[in-house]
Amino acid sequence: MDIYETFIQNDRQRKLIELAGELGDTFSKRAESYDREDAFPFENFTDLQRKDYTKLTLPKEYGGDEISLYELVMVQERLATGDAATALSIGWHLGGLMELTENRPWKEDVFKGLCEEIVQHKALINRAATEPATGSPTRGGLPETKAIETKTGWILNGRKTFTSMAQALDYSLVSTRIGETDEKGFFLVDHKKDGVRIEETWDSISMKGTGSDDLILEGVELSHSSLVERDSVNPRGTNHLPKAWLLHIPACYIGVAIAARNYAIEFAKEYSPNSLPGPIKDVPEVQRKIGEIELELFKARQVLYSVADKWVKEPHKRKDMAAELSAVKHIVTNSAFHIVDTAMRIVGARSLFKSNPMQRFYRDVRAGLHNPPMDDMVIGMLAKNALK
Repeated sequence: MDIYETFIQNDRQRKLIELAGELGDTFSKRAESYDREDAFPFENFTDLQRKDYTKLTLPKEYGGDEISLYELVMVQERLATGDAATALSIGWHLGGLMELTENRPWKEDVFKGLCEEIVQHKALINRAATEPATGSPTRGGLPETKAIETKTGWILNGRKTFTSMAQALDYSLVSTRIGETDEKGFFLVDHKKDGVRIEETWDSISMKGTGSDDLILEGVELSHSSLVERDSVNPRGTNHLPKAWLLHIPACYIGVAIAARNYAIEFAKEYSPNSLPGPIKDVPEVQRKIGEIELELFKARQVLYSVADKWVKEPHKRKDMAAELSAVKHIVTNSAFHIVDTAMRIVGARSLFKSNPMQRFYRDVRAGLHNPPMDDMVIGMLAKNALK
């Protein structure tokens, strides 16, 4: 069985995998040049928009496909085998919209308007929550970006870092401090507004194509209705639910691992040094390493897909799944790193050549360790739960 078909449950999912596979295979042909040139993959996002990939998690009533968490994990894993940076970036768009679709925390007319922008005009959106002084928003720091209320609305000033696909975004959900209070809010910011600009600061060696530049807000004037979330309070009472959509992160990194695994296996089948009677696939040590990869991949994917399936099929358990969801991210991203490392040992020194995709897989998969939630937070959560 093809590795991508392992977790397909029905024809709808098969079509979704085919869509992600078509896009991913196209992106894989461009990934090396984008990485080498430190260029943002605009062409990839044009393809995603043209294929309506960007509306997959929107509600059906507003023109979306309303895919499940399980299906999001499935398509994002497959897309990432082609270009991890593009997959991670669009994952923030899809995942954030999935949360809004499931919980409906906004005023319905505002959410409907955003959905129309995405369906009709192919708009892209991401949350902008990280700042130089606060680090990851999951650490709980209060934003230094500030929103001051006026008679006609709000004025925003601040700087956001790690804003994935910043150059391609049409909208951002910007976290701010409300005036001089300790209240926190999220504002829907149209990037066409005066005072909104992008500063190209992204110089990471990993996930280069995410283009996670800084978002600068200088005296940006917004209407009262642009404040869509305040103090993370959901008026419909579902805010206590964990952010399951963040499983798009481990899905992306296990996709990188699959790409490395595929390359290493093909290399083992084809590479035949003159010191051997045949290709290195017949060498016991190479077979052992391939077996280790397969075992690690099996464990990681079983954990990822089983927890995603539980979220979909047992909604009454969702409020108690925070630890499970966090553990999935820890297990899968660390497994992905181990798989890529083992695959590089099979390929050998060639895996370090700039012309070899393995070195890109290695750099990209490393970034997963720094996406939320971080390993120490996961371990701490599990320990506290055990000690209750």
